Amino acid sequence: MTGLTVLVPCYNEGAQVEVAHGELVEALKEIGDLEILFVDDGSTDDSLDRIRRLAETDPRVRYLSFTRNFGIDAVMAAGFRYAGQPWTVQCDADLQVPPEEIWTLLAKAEEGYDVVFGERQGRRDPLVRKGGSAGLHWAARRVFGIDMPRGASTFRLVSTGVARTITDLRLPWFIPAVPLVGARYAVAPVAHRPRTAGRSKLRLVRLAGHAFELFFGFSWRPLTMVYAAGALGGVLALALAVLGYLGLADGAALGATQLLLTGLALAAVALVGRYLHRLLRDSGRLRPYFVRDSNLPLLPEDTLTGGRPCPPPPGRTAANA
Repeated sequence: MTGLTVLVPCYNEGAQVEVAHGELVEALKEIGDLEILFVDDGSTDDSLDRIRRLAETDPRVRYLSFTRNFGIDAVMAAGFRYAGQPWTVQCDADLQVPPEEIWTLLAKAEEGYDVVFGERQGRRDPLVRKGGSAGLHWAARRVFGIDMPRGASTFRLVSTGVARTITDLRLPWFIPAVPLVGARYAVAPVAHRPRTAGRSKLRLVRLAGHAFELFFGFSWRPLTMVYAAGALGGVLALALAVLGYLGLADGAALGATQLLLTGLALAAVALVGRYLHRLLRDSGRLRPYFVRDSNLPLLPEDTLTGGRPCPPPPGRTAANA
């Protein structure tokens, strides 16, 4: 291993910042070229102040702080873009996967893989969370035909160059993007422990949103179903029109069928609208994040000023007093 960046997403982590730093440094002390990159996703607590203090005392600590909360996809895009080492491991600040397990991923990567996902053994999360995750992965593979590495999680080791290629595609999910681009990947079993600090930032509404991003971002099957349902509905409507004209169908049957076709039409409009939203979003000019503060040299396009100096506002003078 020639060098490793540990990407640590942070959003209102508080004291867990120092805890994560301490455990990571201890677990990875044998790695000479080690970088710990905290990406603060617009925290409203003292997380950024704590990260700054760590950076002042530990030269291995780098950080980026967003202008607001942009979400985990933006954190990954920025983290991989500014990672300074050839390999990057994504490790949540809650440390539910012990930092020692990073060595498991490193050992597997030496077999020639571009990406190694950690598969959490005996996952210590609430039943609803585990069931929802399992159901989402099952639906992605079986219903929508999406190639999802079995057991893959956000605890993962990635060749930094490969990670940048994938995030530059602006796809809504990283896991299915790995087989989509043809990267060599593997899944390795890792330990998992209960959360001891803070709360999960993923709520049911956000999890549902992530599911829609996955299904509609990587599969065209729902749209194909709409085409088939539209054709079938057209045939059914024509048949009923003929039967009604011939007096072979009563008004109740015709009314029920009309309601059914109207419901299908509304569902189809909603689904097509979801795909249009996807296309409009992908073609938008808004960047996925903006950085307000960092101890790294920033690319101009990642700042609000575009790299141009922002002088202070004019002061009050005697002439305009």
